Amino acid sequence: GIHQVPGIHQVPGIHQVPGIERKMMTTKYAASASVLLLSIAFYGNAFSLNIYGTFKRGTSLHMVATSDYDSSMLSRRRLLGTAGTVCAAFMSGGIETLNSAPAYAEDFTVGGKMVLGDENIMSPKEHGTSAKPVQQNLRYESSVKLADKICNFNRHFAEMGGYFQGTSFEDQVLEAKGPITFYDSVTGKPLFVAPMGRSAEAFVQESYSHGWPSFRDQEVVWDNVRVLKNSGETVSLDGTHLGHNLPDKRGNRYCINLVSISGNPTA
Repeated sequence: GIHQVPGIHQVPGIHQVPGIERKMMTTKYAASASVLLLSIAFYGNAFSLNIYGTFKRGTSLHMVATSDYDSSMLSRRRLLGTAGTVCAAFMSGGIETLNSAPAYAEDFTVGGKMVLGDENIMSPKEHGTSAKPVQQNLRYESSVKLADKICNFNRHFAEMGGYFQGTSFEDQVLEAKGPITFYDSVTGKPLFVAPMGRSAEAFVQESYSHGWPSFRDQEVVWDNVRVLKNSGETVSLDGTHLGHNLPDKRGNRYCINLVSISGNPTA
């Protein structure tokens, strides 16, 4: 019954995301919210995410965004992640920022306990340990030649420490309005989503401290990633060498080559 509460107004506007319809308010109310209320409703096979705020010009509560999702596209866990991203985007930049905030249409689970794998994942295939070479248009200005060597013809070595500092990795992480999905440079499958449970600055700082992008358990897409039992080598299920698990006092830390996670998503 919240839509019938006096003072709540819905101003529709259509914003399309692949597979999802998001309805958003126009920008005339942007960037002046003083109070924010998030409502998530589950009904039938759908989810509804509603955001409300009050504005300096009055005390009435206004709906500033509403999003409808079909459960066949998003799990409840992914919806909660989407809700957090949308809220953070609104609070940092208002509706205009919200319009460009990522809407996680991918249906995969991020985080959880480490999943171990067997050595046979890295058995020889058509192209080293993978079925094919790396993509030719890698993200973050990563070297295709280096990526192919590290991903497909390597089990123990890594890109030079600090390699990511000479790429667009840091700028893209800090400029993003929410977590970034990092994809396999060979297959384009999602491998990591970061930062999760920490700030972008903390994620970058930890990467600087160790010399490579460093991920935690809550940032791993375990559907596609395995840690080999005897070595700690971290790989994709398709045979891409990613890096190694080097635990510290905070728990597992996956020290990952940027060239291994610079792929573009595939359909």
